[in-house]
Amino acid sequence: MKKKFSDYFNNWLYGQDGYYTKYKAIGKDGDFFTAVSTSMFFGGSIAKKIVDTISKNELPANTTILEIGAHHGYLLADIIQFIYTLNPKLLETLNFAIVERFEHLQLEQKEYLQNSFGNTIKVDFYSDISEVKLDNAFIVANEIYDAFACELVYTKDEKLQTASVIDDKIIFEDCFDEDIKTKCKKYKITKGELALGYEEFAKNICTNIKNFHFLTFDYGEKYPRNDFSCRVYSNHEVFPIFDENIELTKLYKNSDITYDVNFSQVIDSFSDICKCEVEYQTQLKALVEFGILYLLEILQKNVSEENYLKEVQKVKTLLDPTGMGDRFKMLLIKK
Repeated sequence: MKKKFSDYFNNWLYGQDGYYTKYKAIGKDGDFFTAVSTSMFFGGSIAKKIVDTISKNELPANTTILEIGAHHGYLLADIIQFIYTLNPKLLETLNFAIVERFEHLQLEQKEYLQNSFGNTIKVDFYSDISEVKLDNAFIVANEIYDAFACELVYTKDEKLQTASVIDDKIIFEDCFDEDIKTKCKKYKITKGELALGYEEFAKNICTNIKNFHFLTFDYGEKYPRNDFSCRVYSNHEVFPIFDENIELTKLYKNSDITYDVNFSQVIDSFSDICKCEVEYQTQLKALVEFGILYLLEILQKNVSEENYLKEVQKVKTLLDPTGMGDRFKMLLIKK
């Protein structure tokens, strides 16, 4: 049975028994690392950014800290812990919430946050971003855009083609979808991935939240690579989607599938709907500006040299310009 690649991608991650429908470890025991699994100072830096944003009166003290796609709840917990370190009084006024579509993951998150903070921190849960209605929010979404469904596109003899999957084989056929053609022309994509769903996601945020700072980190650029970046992560091995040795049947729903984000498309999805300010830079530059080095100074004064050096090594991984520091980008959108 033939499926559009976007449907195949979506079923891989979110369909029945899809990869994200089952709880998966992230880090050494999982299929891949994220900034959250690398160091608690990733969340600490975001916490300092939140504290500074409120101290500058850019958002009020009763703002809701909203995480979208919280996995186990580690990032939100790190943010809360560092807010307590930096400005404990803020925890008396701030609100916290998570958007998580899968009920069993909500239960994991609730249990972890309950074990971490008891009843001192209340967290609201939503199943979809469309359910969120807020006056003010600081929204955190780490590595979510690379998990939106995408089409694979390829230009042959000046004709745009899109991919389908038949019996776990990827084939290309002429594209007759005018929306896909228009977007590929707009973003100058002749070969690679065209993400779907960014616009609807941004519309829900812009129409349902009056004032917000939306912060996201992901791997990608503000321009198309015009090559295929779609790949599969399994046990810390990377399999390009067109690797001749890839076994899609074996990897399907049992591993993570992803691609590089085109940040221009993300930015446009917001700016086409609402008037907003945009900041975009490397993870390295963003975390340093947020104050990660200041947080390490606080740590150094309060722990042993051995523990301090361990944390420094983890932070170096976040900032390494030859790795996560440059490969990952920060996007901050303010409305």
